[in-house]
Amino acid sequence: MKTITRSMNYLSAFKKGKDELAASGIADADTDAEMLLMHVCRTERGGRFSHPENELTDDEESLYLDMISKRASHIPLQHLTGTQCFMGMDFGVSGKVLVPRPDTEILVEEVMKDGAVGASILDLCTGSGCIILSLLKYVNESSGIGTDISEEALDVARENAEKNGICAGFIRSDLFENVDGKYDVITSNPPYIRSGDIAGLMPEVRDHDPKLALDGGEDGLVFYRRIISEAPDYLNPAGRIYLEIGFDQGEQVKEMCLAQGFKDAEIINDYSGLPRVVKAHI
Repeated sequence: MKTITRSMNYLSAFKKGKDELAASGIADADTDAEMLLMHVCRTERGGRFSHPENELTDDEESLYLDMISKRASHIPLQHLTGTQCFMGMDFGVSGKVLVPRPDTEILVEEVMKDGAVGASILDLCTGSGCIILSLLKYVNESSGIGTDISEEALDVARENAEKNGICAGFIRSDLFENVDGKYDVITSNPPYIRSGDIAGLMPEVRDHDPKLALDGGEDGLVFYRRIISEAPDYLNPAGRIYLEIGFDQGEQVKEMCLAQGFKDAEIINDYSGLPRVVKAHI
């Protein structure tokens, strides 16, 4: 019987993948090569380091090299693995929604810090559902819905709710268009990139994230104006609003809130010291 000799083990596959990604200008070539290798071989990080001699099967090698090639063309890592961790949960992602980013966890944490036990929550522009589902998981006795203008995005959000065992409602709505009732908390990570800046974004975002979830109009503030002007009609007394913002939009969004009658508007920085969230209450 002929012995089949594998051409790659964990170590050689990792090195080949890392080198190809680095040559293509992928900033986190080491991390991405490792993540793709673990995904394909269904192994933890420790397995690669403790058993670098483990061989890939023919199918694993073929799939890994295909994924490396796609990542080298700047397809987002999360679109290849189909998942992204957010607030300790795994969220399914695709080109239909923004990939949940660690900075958005700041918004979730602020809601939790302010004490939202038992709160009714409305999440606008919900996308993957990462904000509303995280709040419903970690805030006791809370309830809420997520809205999005994209039915395809809502399908992803519903799948994430089922995947994580969280009961949430999702409705198709252009912001408040199809929303009824009042809520204790309104959250949103709306599109906030200036239309003219989209062409200059990194290709992973520019070419693969849905433009609908990026384009905030000429000055990037279109959705903030709409949300802030209408939000008081959908908030209970002392209700609160939490908005993720671009790094240079804090003061403008804060002033919008104050002009609309919100109180104690505050800018919250992320862990890099950049403005990330504006919060206020009625």
